[in-house]
Amino acid sequence: RRSLAPSQLAKRKAGDQEEEEDWHPPTTRKRQKPVSETESGECYRSPFRKPLAQLTNRPHCLDSSQHEAFIRSILSKPFKVPIPNYKGPLGLRALGIKRAGLRSPLHDPFEEGALVLYEPPLLSAHDQLKIDKGKAPVHVVVDPVLSRVLRPHQREGVKFLWDCVTSRRIPGSHGCIMADEMGLGKTLQCITLMWTLLRQSPDCKPEIEKAMVVSPSSLVRNWYNEVEKWLGGRIQPLAIDGGSKEEIDRKLVGFMNQRGLRVPSPILIISYETFRLHAEALQKGSVGLVICDEGHRLKNSENQTYQALNSLNTPRRVLISGTPIQNDLLEYFSLVHFVNSGILGTAQEFKRHFEIPILKGRDADASEAERHKGEERLKELISIVNRCLIRRTSDILSKYLPVKIELVVCCRLTPLQAELYKNFLKQAKPVEELKEGKISVSSLSSITSLKKLCNHPALIHDKCVEEEEGFMGALDLFPAGYSTKSLEPQLSGKMLVLDYILAVTRSTSNDKVVLVSNYTQTLDLFEKLCRNRRYLYVRLDGTMSIKKRAKIVERFNSPSSPEFIFMLSSKAGGCGLNLIGANRLVMFDPDWNPANDEQAMARVWRDGQKKMCYIYRLLSTGTIEEKIFQRQTHKKALSSCVVDEEQDVERHFSLGELKELFTLNETTTSDTHDKIKCRRCVNGHQVRPPPEGSDCTSDLSQWNHCADKRGLQDSVLKAAWDAAVTFTFHHHSHEEQRGIP
Repeated sequence: RRSLAPSQLAKRKAGDQEEEEDWHPPTTRKRQKPVSETESGECYRSPFRKPLAQLTNRPHCLDSSQHEAFIRSILSKPFKVPIPNYKGPLGLRALGIKRAGLRSPLHDPFEEGALVLYEPPLLSAHDQLKIDKGKAPVHVVVDPVLSRVLRPHQREGVKFLWDCVTSRRIPGSHGCIMADEMGLGKTLQCITLMWTLLRQSPDCKPEIEKAMVVSPSSLVRNWYNEVEKWLGGRIQPLAIDGGSKEEIDRKLVGFMNQRGLRVPSPILIISYETFRLHAEALQKGSVGLVICDEGHRLKNSENQTYQALNSLNTPRRVLISGTPIQNDLLEYFSLVHFVNSGILGTAQEFKRHFEIPILKGRDADASEAERHKGEERLKELISIVNRCLIRRTSDILSKYLPVKIELVVCCRLTPLQAELYKNFLKQAKPVEELKEGKISVSSLSSITSLKKLCNHPALIHDKCVEEEEGFMGALDLFPAGYSTKSLEPQLSGKMLVLDYILAVTRSTSNDKVVLVSNYTQTLDLFEKLCRNRRYLYVRLDGTMSIKKRAKIVERFNSPSSPEFIFMLSSKAGGCGLNLIGANRLVMFDPDWNPANDEQAMARVWRDGQKKMCYIYRLLSTGTIEEKIFQRQTHKKALSSCVVDEEQDVERHFSLGELKELFTLNETTTSDTHDKIKCRRCVNGHQVRPPPEGSDCTSDLSQWNHCADKRGLQDSVLKAAWDAAVTFTFHHHSHEEQRGIP
């Protein structure tokens, strides 16, 4: 309808005078019901609208050559943004004008509590005029979702990791070792690093496209859960913990083929075993960052896993290990060489320049010149490695966790064990082989047999029946009618103590207990004991599938769970598991590698623990177990020097003493206590306070108390004392740090 305003009518008079004369505005009528075309036979059309041209399906060009030429002419015209004088890029992400102005960081660096990893250099007003605004670096700020939950030591750790992988600490090197002790949140720090690198950089774009986490198979699901927990669905990791070879290969190829700014699954979580078997698929592309959890698995540079990971096309490598030194310095070299190749030279150069002088200087019988040279080389090694290694001890946790008391309990052998032990040493004669410098298969077998005998005579009963070397005639020493089908705790000193500890704990508290052993046969004995005493239990060893492990750990940690005991094989599940549902742990037998024991004992004293923790390390008095424990102490002293940089670490054992494996000392209350020459004890009893400069405050074990029954504080262990206990070391207590008397 045209407007009837006088001004509009006047404008139209000049152009279409005649049309205006014929047209008359319709008179206002009362609204009537519209009449359809079928009823009236006519279709109403406005006189001011032109009729639409009727389209047909017939094409204008019937000739195919003309049609092709027509289409080519259309496609030959490139798309242009319909804005005059537009010269911006035609990106794939969006159309329109490019936003002008300075680039901005992803998160506000000036917000309270912001964790800034990179701050652009300050520019003068003159430099700001000259700089290209499109290339100016920006702040790198950790996502506030993560920075709010990071503790102070974790914030420091994230900054260190970011500086290392971006080559800001060592130019040309992009690796580092996260060597914090167990329970300090290494996983959370690495998740923060990955998320930051995947989202931002000083160049206002992601630093990396993809990241890979390689861990023991039992921790694959744990890593997946941790990423989900802290990032809350912001990212979708790909966790591979099982499946057929074809299925795994297909997933890995799909992961490696991902490209671009928005990768659907930028984090791959895979086990060491699966990585080794499918390394070929992962070596066809590149990965921005690889994180190796429990990185001490790479201590041997000759094994297949090390070689496969080392050939991965990635410059940024982070190795996580709470125990970077386990046995010797050459293993330490392998870890450092993996993350930053070449900073310590070759293996031969490292051994000649560092390892030999340091070990000679650490020997208790070393000369003054050897000690001085060893200390110099040690300082040089520390100065190099500290640029790419960060280490914090579990003392930090004392601010956040309950008290932990570690007790090394020396248990007497029973008469049956002592007779079997002496009989074996007479027959097998392993001492003579060692004196001749031979370490044969029979020597290693002798060590295993003695360790099993210390656990329980039932473990060597089959060898006695078959009269193997060292056990000829030993069957006559067993009680009449003895059978391995039923467990008799009174035949083993350690099993007797364990039986008392479990009984007293069950009857006096609602605490749960973790039992750890190196042998599945010992776990079988634990099961028999639990069935006899009607204790509910769960068991985790190498036969259990990865998925089932995560389920039983989650169930055991639930406060409503009825299970009283968690049996754990230190070889299968000693690393990374979180068993905060229990607050008492019994380490039934020692391992040659101190890291295995340390890992296993750290399962209960972790974030989330609410109760005071007790760790019981059971040793058979005067036997090979004390020798193993002393060897552990020697290795840990070396680690304290190199990794923890502790000064004046005592040299308690000579190499000759450490080789005295095949002896039995029946006259001592503790062979270890005798050798450290403790000055706290007078006439076998503890003296408080300790004399100044006491060996018991040294690095060897940081003993807080040496106790007989009168000095023992743990009520549970007091009940077991009269059975078989001869001595305890009160070790690594955090009472004094917390101000608890």
